[in-house]
Amino acid sequence: MFKKREDFVDSIDSLIGENIKIVGKIEGKGSLRIDGIVEGDIDYDGSIVIGIGGKVIGNIKTGDVSLGGTVNGNIVSNSKVVILDTGTLIGDLEVLTVVIHENARFEGNCKMPGITDKNSKENPKTEKAKA
Repeated sequence: MFKKREDFVDSIDSLIGENIKIVGKIEGKGSLRIDGIVEGDIDYDGSIVIGIGGKVIGNIKTGDVSLGGTVNGNIVSNSKVVILDTGTLIGDLEVLTVVIHENARFEGNCKMPGITDKNSKENPKTEKAKA
């Protein structure tokens, strides 16, 4: 009955409502919620919540992402991406941390560059073995 909230933000700075369609690039900072349609790339310094009815056709570069709707494009996140059970990502993902809920849809490749870098710095034996 009650689900854990996975949308990262308590307040929204900007909102693209369900009756809105935006064509073009979006740039900004803060927290953004998308319940409508965006056709274009998003370069956002902050967090993005894509609601169940939200759809993005384009690439996203941001911090945290909570995906309950659909993204047709690549996501590059410097933090965390959560694909909820209603979420669909058709594209590649580059992220430090990813959570994919049961029944979510993800078609693409996932690259987690921070994991490799972190392990090589924490394990000096790995560095010596490479030398």
